[in-house]
Amino acid sequence: MTKPHPTVLILASDRAFAREITTHWPQDPPPNANSPEFIVLDDGFSSDLQSSHYDLAIADASFTKESKLKELSKRLNRELKESLRDAAKPAIWIHSDPSRDFYNIQGDMLELRRVPGVWPAVAGLVGREILYRADAEARAREAEGASAVAEAEATLGRYMLEMRTNINNVLTTVLGNTELLMLEPGLPPSAQGEADAIRNMALRLHEVFQRFSSLEKELNVAARETGNKKTRAAAAGNQP
Repeated sequence: MTKPHPTVLILASDRAFAREITTHWPQDPPPNANSPEFIVLDDGFSSDLQSSHYDLAIADASFTKESKLKELSKRLNRELKESLRDAAKPAIWIHSDPSRDFYNIQGDMLELRRVPGVWPAVAGLVGREILYRADAEARAREAEGASAVAEAEATLGRYMLEMRTNINNVLTTVLGNTELLMLEPGLPPSAQGEADAIRNMALRLHEVFQRFSSLEKELNVAARETGNKKTRAAAAGNQP
């Protein structure tokens, strides 16, 4: 089954920002290559983040230094950051404030300072690791779900095996009484047909539980073989 490509949402008014991200995104060699799909949106669409499907958001939080637009840019950035936090998904917030640390982690958001010549590669490497982790967590959840289902089925199987003897005793009683009933002289044809149907159903149930017995033996053999393989592997590993 082909693994779906992760989605990276790039939020920026400057198209050059998106080009820097996509150009410097690290590529994995085959067969593990699973490059993300990039979606570029103007940061004005930040209000739709919660309804959008994506695995990672990368936002351009730089603002103009012109006095007329500076406050507007700050307000838009605050709204964008709030939208990213409300979306509760991994995000990389790239700012241009030289007075702040190179990076800062706040919940699911990594704040990264835009250092010329460095930030695109760092954002790409960190973004790829975030996607790796998200994929690993998703596979772990799937494995946990599959394990829970398998455990439930195993519990049911063990219960049925434990109840096998009791059910076989009941079936034996039903078969014996039904056959005695069918030997009764003067039994009406309708009752004869019903007794025969009961006997046939009891025989079918008996065959089903015989298969359970065979399955139990096969599982026991497989478990022993697995144990023997592990023992041989451990012995081989301990040899000098």
